[in-house]
Amino acid sequence: MAEPEILNLYRAYIDCLNRQDWPALGRFVDQNVHYNGERIGLSGYREMLENDFRAIPDLQFVIDLLMADPPRIAARLCFDCTPLGELFGFAVNGQRVSFTENVFYEFSDGRIRNVYSVIDKATVQAQLTHASQNDR
Repeated sequence: MAEPEILNLYRAYIDCLNRQDWPALGRFVDQNVHYNGERIGLSGYREMLENDFRAIPDLQFVIDLLMADPPRIAARLCFDCTPLGELFGFAVNGQRVSFTENVFYEFSDGRIRNVYSVIDKATVQAQLTHASQNDR
């Protein structure tokens, strides 16, 4: 797959996530997808995403940086959202937070086969700490 094709496919995948079009997810994600080294399969990947949207109803994936070296993609995703309860082990409880995710994908036969994700949890913690200090 050439660079323009893989980038367009990735953008369509992000659009699928933002629309929560779960039946279409299999067009982009392999049945045997691995997430951070663990095989979770398409059903586990879908369940993870559905749980994310339940916990964060206004979740939107925004591409900040995107690079391709087929069959791999590297992206920096930005989030500005309002989780309902906990996020990454922190009690957010409806407070708006912003954070980023650096994520690497490996495609096989036109589908995402491996995902390696690092989320900036320290930024969320800092925002919550700052907010609680301002409440005093």
